[in-house]
Amino acid sequence: MKLLEKLVSIRAAASDESNLAEFIKEYVTSNSSDWKVQPQIVSGNGFQDCVILVFGEPRTAIYAHMDSIGFSTGYDKELIKVGGTRLIDGIQLVGSDSQGEIETELMLIDSGDGETSIQYVLDREIDRGTLLTFKPDFRETDEYIQSPYMDNRLGVWNALRVAETLENGAIVFSTYEEHGGNSVGFCANYLLKAYGVRQALISDITWVTHGVGHDGGVAVSMRDQGLPRRSYLNKIIGLARDSGVKFQLEVESAGGSDGGVLQKSDLPIDWCFIGAAEDNVHTPDEKVFKSDIAGMVALYQYLMEHL
Repeated sequence: MKLLEKLVSIRAAASDESNLAEFIKEYVTSNSSDWKVQPQIVSGNGFQDCVILVFGEPRTAIYAHMDSIGFSTGYDKELIKVGGTRLIDGIQLVGSDSQGEIETELMLIDSGDGETSIQYVLDREIDRGTLLTFKPDFRETDEYIQSPYMDNRLGVWNALRVAETLENGAIVFSTYEEHGGNSVGFCANYLLKAYGVRQALISDITWVTHGVGHDGGVAVSMRDQGLPRRSYLNKIIGLARDSGVKFQLEVESAGGSDGGVLQKSDLPIDWCFIGAAEDNVHTPDEKVFKSDIAGMVALYQYLMEHL
């Protein structure tokens, strides 16, 4: 879990993913000599801060978004949410601006008219527009991992683990998912035109709900706000049953992912969200069980071989 702990520690709020992208490229360059296949790394002009790994002759692409939720600083110590951050008084935040490193905390202020403002607590003003993220606090027990940004550094970690044995496939490390989505369209278009890739798996983290629980196996999402094409979904569920990996089926009415962006595009790309479930969503205390993490890696390995 040292790699996961390192991924969590890298600041990469939506729109500011370049540091994590560089880490991933350096990690792949340093470690891929021990992998089954050494991938081609696609990045740079035309791909913004995204990183695509291409292995052999890909049929299916894994999408894992790199970005996280957080805050932008506004005027007069105001904080503005980046993505769907849950507001909890006293959350510790970190960042940096022209005056150096920052460590502060969030304060909720009741305005008296039923509205609440969000401010940071610091003896100086932070540069306008500075991005702040949760202070890293990685906790591990025999049963679970608890940390900020399991969503979606765990999805990135899963993709890097699957990369170790992947022979044919692609992995897209995407941007902006937590704040509207953006980059999967041009990445999917590239893979479609260059390699004919029309299948996608979304390596992301879902929520513990009354129907999806900890230690129940990796969740295969039949729907959220988006609705995968049923024949593709049925194929994945059939393969999941054949794999012998413990999994649970998710059916939700809300929530979105890179899959939703693919569905709204004009590209003929099938997709399915598959990920471990977490509690304390979008807080510094996101909690995922290790058994579900292991199942996530195992199911992705099986699907990438058989899809």
